[in-house]
Amino acid sequence: MKKHHAIAMAISALSAGLLISCAKPNDDAANPDAAASENKVSNEQAAQQTPASDAASASKITPVTISADTQKAYLTHVADDIVVPAYGDAAAQSQALHDLASKHCASGSVEGAPLTELREQWLKLAQAWASAEMINFGPATQSMSNLYINYYPDERGLVHSGVADLIAANPKLTPTQLAQESAIVQGVPGLEEALYANDRLDAAQCAYVISASEALTTRLKDIEATWQKESVSLLAIDQTASSDQGLNQWANSLLSLIETMKSSAIEQPLGLNGKSKGHVPAVTAGQSRAIINAKLATLNQAFTDPVLTAILSRDNTDTAVGDKLSTALADTSTLLAQMPEDISQADKATQQQLYDHLTTVTQIIKRELIPTLGIRVGFNSTDGD
Repeated sequence: MKKHHAIAMAISALSAGLLISCAKPNDDAANPDAAASENKVSNEQAAQQTPASDAASASKITPVTISADTQKAYLTHVADDIVVPAYGDAAAQSQALHDLASKHCASGSVEGAPLTELREQWLKLAQAWASAEMINFGPATQSMSNLYINYYPDERGLVHSGVADLIAANPKLTPTQLAQESAIVQGVPGLEEALYANDRLDAAQCAYVISASEALTTRLKDIEATWQKESVSLLAIDQTASSDQGLNQWANSLLSLIETMKSSAIEQPLGLNGKSKGHVPAVTAGQSRAIINAKLATLNQAFTDPVLTAILSRDNTDTAVGDKLSTALADTSTLLAQMPEDISQADKATQQQLYDHLTTVTQIIKRELIPTLGIRVGFNSTDGD
């Protein structure tokens, strides 16, 4: 199972569909450098192109006036009150899982109520990370390290066999040993596989859960610490004049979250565009609804944030875009709450309705909110809305 880090991340990125750029797998898997170059070119081209309907809608919108001081204050708020707490919560939930596993595994095996408790804590961790995934830039995504936290989508089902093989080969696995392994067997999905694939954890499985949760906690705490120390440069708080960073980067990060969720977590695994591909989030746990709901809650928090709302209402500007977006997110959340815990068990009409609701949300963000803020849709816009 042990792999060189560069090879491991190349394999991880290809199987995961190159989540960082939201690109789909292509035929250049045998030549990662060529594929990366091609993706860069296509991304740069996409950054300068906007659908005609989007451009027409944007041309009718008068951007609000946002001073450098206002933007700096808002981005500082984003870093201190949204980004850092999101990573902090994920790290805390991972630490709680590690502590719980160490406690319950002391006897050598876990089943019944203690196993249920571990699973419940895993879900809290998975939801916390689903929220933190809104930040698709910075230390979590550098060198594709986010795949070591959440290897998704696992279209070839590598996590299932990878975790089983690793546990069998290393019944006394340590965090240090695990850190040298592929992204396939680490992070939230690996823990899900170990905790939900069996009705009882034996000593070897316990060793994996303890090691994986400790390694994950270390990774998350490092990301949190980096953001605490370097938020000014990571969010370009002191470079508000840059069109590619700051507010533009933050807004497009949120847009990327919803577009990636639409494609990888709903459209493709549910087969709404034809043949199904991959699987919904938390498929082994049967908790896809909880993961998607966590992402919706994050989007709602970010877009209905009082500081952002105040910016949108400056110069007596019509605040309809904020109200419209809030309503669209609320409607989506209401529909999701009516679906089964495993959304793949819902009827196709309801699944399509969920997808359509999210399409409405992306259209409001791209055609109204982003133009109102005086920024532009970046290369992460790939879903054809």
